[in-house]
Amino acid sequence: MKQLNEDIKQGKLKQVYLLYGEERYLRRQYRERLQKALCGEDDSMNTHFYEGRDVPVGEIIDLAETLPFLAERRVFFISDSGLFRSGGEKMAEYLTQPSETAFFVFNESEVDKRSKLFKTVRSKGYAAEFAVQDERTLKRWAAGVLAKDSKRITESTVQLLLTKTGTDMDNIQTELEKLVCYCLDREVITDADVEAVCTTRISSHIFDMIDAIADKQPRKALELYYDLLSLKEPPMRILYLIARQCNLLLQAKELKASGHDDRTVSSRLGVPPFIAGKCMKQAARFSAAALRRALQQCVESEEAVKRGQMNDVMSVEILIMTVL
Repeated sequence: MKQLNEDIKQGKLKQVYLLYGEERYLRRQYRERLQKALCGEDDSMNTHFYEGRDVPVGEIIDLAETLPFLAERRVFFISDSGLFRSGGEKMAEYLTQPSETAFFVFNESEVDKRSKLFKTVRSKGYAAEFAVQDERTLKRWAAGVLAKDSKRITESTVQLLLTKTGTDMDNIQTELEKLVCYCLDREVITDADVEAVCTTRISSHIFDMIDAIADKQPRKALELYYDLLSLKEPPMRILYLIARQCNLLLQAKELKASGHDDRTVSSRLGVPPFIAGKCMKQAARFSAAALRRALQQCVESEEAVKRGQMNDVMSVEILIMTVL
């Protein structure tokens, strides 16, 4: 991102940029910064937006070859096109020698770095990856957001917030806005405030559900399940997430048993370090054999629903009562 910041600061803008990765909030922020730098305050005549899998590549190329109207450049913002995974060959060919007045900003959640389009963008412009931010960065950022509204938060309280929100910065920002409104007459945000107004993501509910099962508290686990149902979460999605969590725990347990350090476990699991730490702590409460049995029970529960042997709500209820 350093190069991207320098380009914007110095006004030495490349003809093509790719913003990619899991962190949508940062991608959106930098897309907006690039839009301001490339298009100024208002240049709707020469600014074009495309989104989705069916972007008309031929139409975009034809328009790119058209001189901008009373401006230096014509700018194309293309989002979630999937062109960096398949079907991007025509665009890649054009970008090898585009019109001097045509500029492109691609915004994609997933890319294939082996694709011709990715390699072309990297050679002709700049590709910036926006990965999930680590715990330290998220804490510092959250504190900074609150400081703009003259609010303070302790490290332990922001840690509690992250356990509820996960690592998605859009989600964190939404919860921070709720906290600011809730604490209008106070400067310091407390644990009680977070518990009172912040929404727990479904992944956190699943984690708590597994904890309740480990504590031999099936009633509590079922209450968490019913909470998710009241939030209109489909039973089969809840089943999938239970299976996913059990799989993460099994992987964490096996990696740790093989002597891998916490950073390697985090990387292999594909989750931030503080999430990996929680997984390793939870995994220690189960044997590897128990986790494998749990995964098998998840598969059997799904098959029972698909065969019409049991309805989806009841299948997950039984699983919660018997798993692990």
